[in-house]
Amino acid sequence: MFPKTSLTSLIVGFFLLYVLHTCWVMYGIVYTKPCEKPKSDSCISPYLAGKPRLQLSVYTALRPNADGGHSLVHREEEFDVNSKFERLVNVSLPKKTRKNGTLYAMVFLHQAGLTPWQDPHQVHLVTQLTTYMLPKPPEISLITGQDDPQKLDQQKQSSNSELDRPVSHWRSRLTVNVVSENFLFDREALPGDVHRYMRVYQSGKKMIYLPLLFVDELSNRVKDLMEINSSTTELPLTISYDSIALGKLRFWIHMQDAVYSLQQFGFTEKDADEIKGIFVDTNLYFLALTFFVAAFHLLFDFLAFKNDISFWKHKKSMVGMSSKAVLWRCFSTIVIFLYLLDEQTSLLVLVPAGIGSLIEVWKVKKAFKIHVVWRGLTPTFLFGKLDESERRTEEYDTLAMKYLSYLLYPLCVGGAVYALVFVKYKSWYSWIINSLVNGVYAFGFLFMLPQLFVNYKLKSVAHLPWKAFMYKAFNTFIDDVFAFIITMPTSHRLACFRDDVVFLVYLYQRWLYPVDKTRVNEYGVSYDEKPKGKSHKD
Repeated sequence: MFPKTSLTSLIVGFFLLYVLHTCWVMYGIVYTKPCEKPKSDSCISPYLAGKPRLQLSVYTALRPNADGGHSLVHREEEFDVNSKFERLVNVSLPKKTRKNGTLYAMVFLHQAGLTPWQDPHQVHLVTQLTTYMLPKPPEISLITGQDDPQKLDQQKQSSNSELDRPVSHWRSRLTVNVVSENFLFDREALPGDVHRYMRVYQSGKKMIYLPLLFVDELSNRVKDLMEINSSTTELPLTISYDSIALGKLRFWIHMQDAVYSLQQFGFTEKDADEIKGIFVDTNLYFLALTFFVAAFHLLFDFLAFKNDISFWKHKKSMVGMSSKAVLWRCFSTIVIFLYLLDEQTSLLVLVPAGIGSLIEVWKVKKAFKIHVVWRGLTPTFLFGKLDESERRTEEYDTLAMKYLSYLLYPLCVGGAVYALVFVKYKSWYSWIINSLVNGVYAFGFLFMLPQLFVNYKLKSVAHLPWKAFMYKAFNTFIDDVFAFIITMPTSHRLACFRDDVVFLVYLYQRWLYPVDKTRVNEYGVSYDEKPKGKSHKD
């Protein structure tokens, strides 16, 4: 009754619906319907339309409600909503803040000539100037034992137990925004996100809303944090101001809520910082492009995993496949995963690397025909035998790895010795992982060459999982875009470009050795998953 639909078609269909729904939601956030009858009582008029004289004042306090006192940090006397500025001020730290306490900033927008507490039409927001994070462990030279001179004083003051306890860090930047456009809101269609920041008062028959003040939390990055210790009495604070459009304000509110939700679900400050970097360090239009790129990256990742697993699930022969390349890829993905874990990289990068490692381990089991037999609590590993065609492939594979070893091993060992002498690490484990991953990143593409060599000797590419390969190929170019957007170690960023070269070589071999999809090749393997004709016998 209904036509047969493949799982891939369903996934792509749901994906397109998701993208269209997201576009509609984003349009609803950026676009706000204005009041259609400006003179009616259902409209809420802007306070800024009267062009009042305003001041911007910033205070610090130990409590968000200013109980216990407050101190004036900066006052912008001639404040113009449309004029951008940046001020660098020094903030005195109270004794409680220096002893691992918290400090708040109270930002007021009020009438000129009055204090914030005297102005009935003032608006204000409270934000933290401090946050808690684990201190970065000191790095030492593993040979000489010398510490980093810049962290010598901190190490004297901190014990090993204190390194595991979060300490107060200073946010060196405070970004303030005010909506400058005189927008007429419809009382019956007031957006819920703006409602939180809106203060309204009655003036005759008119409803007037006070200036929409916004403190940008997304601009607070981990790289700008400064650790606070008991000897620090004063720290610099950059106060920057710029006007903001209503659509961008609503978008920023939703993004801040999303980052806060991630932290509530267990994401660390550093994980949330990676998300912030995507929004803060990227142009808004480029950000929209990034969203679509990320969505397609997720789709291609899923389809590549699906087809790769499907290919290897039904793989019974390793004819034409480099088993050593599979083994080295498994080793490489595990090393990269441990390195990213040691560097405390964002979960955006860490989770896919972990899933990829598990899949590669499973592929090694299939490639070497490993069977696990449990005898009580003791596992026994049994390896399957190779047939004549597989032994022929294994000879080419071994020959290719022999040539590579002459170049690969000396370079990896030399790089590890150089790093041990001239680079400082947190521990011996960190040095081992960094040395391994530098070898993988620098020469990892060489592990793909045995497969190219096997293809060349057999003059065939019919044995490769081309569906999964093409999805991965699309993702290599998408990874090139992400390499400039998501914060990651430099070596991991450079490694994103190595697959592009190998991908082009694979395409050249695909053109050089065309495949008849309906024919079973001389190794008993058909390129087409469902060949139309019957396989002929030898």
